[in-house]
Amino acid sequence: MTNWLTLTVGDLTLDLAPEVGGSIARFSKGEQDLLRPAPPGARDAGEMASFPLVPFSNRVRGGQFECDGRTVTLSPNLPGDPSPLHGQGWRNAWDVEKSNPRGATLMFVHEPGEWPWCYEARQAFALDETGLTVTLSCRNLSAERMPCGLAQHPYFPCDGETRLNTGVTDVWLIDDKVLPTEWVAASGRFLPSNGPVCGRGLDHGYEGWSGEALIDWGHGARVRMTAEAPRFQLYAPASGGLFVAEPVENANAALNLPQEQWQAAGLALLAQGEERSLTVRFEVEG
Repeated sequence: MTNWLTLTVGDLTLDLAPEVGGSIARFSKGEQDLLRPAPPGARDAGEMASFPLVPFSNRVRGGQFECDGRTVTLSPNLPGDPSPLHGQGWRNAWDVEKSNPRGATLMFVHEPGEWPWCYEARQAFALDETGLTVTLSCRNLSAERMPCGLAQHPYFPCDGETRLNTGVTDVWLIDDKVLPTEWVAASGRFLPSNGPVCGRGLDHGYEGWSGEALIDWGHGARVRMTAEAPRFQLYAPASGGLFVAEPVENANAALNLPQEQWQAAGLALLAQGEERSLTVRFEVEG
């Protein structure tokens, strides 16, 4: 059984699972789950309500990329997927740096390995009467420059009444390995504001995100998610029951691009001691 850390303000409750990728296990208003809750005894970040993506989001094609003349090779980290994804944070335990009934800070330090840089990541959780703010940061502790892009990976429950309303401009088409091939103007079933989101059969990245997404279940409270992130990732499997709506800094497979294109694709090259951060707000309405 994992040790969960519980924060409560008014009728909002946040359960954190530091040992499981620094994840959120549950976020609820009274009896209503605002994120898909983790089952009792869950030991994998993919079963959690949300987890951090650090120091990059989504996939690395072939598990290999070049940075400042160095070839970096990463092993797959999700069964059944040949492309390593989401960095190291979600696959490791985090330490509780501090906590109180309204907030907590979790920390993870990565020592050089396949990912050859040392970095320090933190998540600051702040719960208040109307919602939750999560700030994820990453600081490069190595002498060499390190690529970095951050994201959060929240799972939302859904049924036939659930609507997701957000603004995007373009969508990345994907191949059979869920890797991007080209981007086109978002329209039809790709528009995340066009009809029910549940069961839509999408696993796509978007450019030109508005920075705000409204999740409405048609009853109870709604969640308005905001972040200063330029991109958005939507996973809405055909099987239904859940969807993932991610504020993301870097495009899928951005590390596979030539290094001179990294900045445009949302990756920063952090010098020693430099830090990048991403704040996501989950405002609870109703």
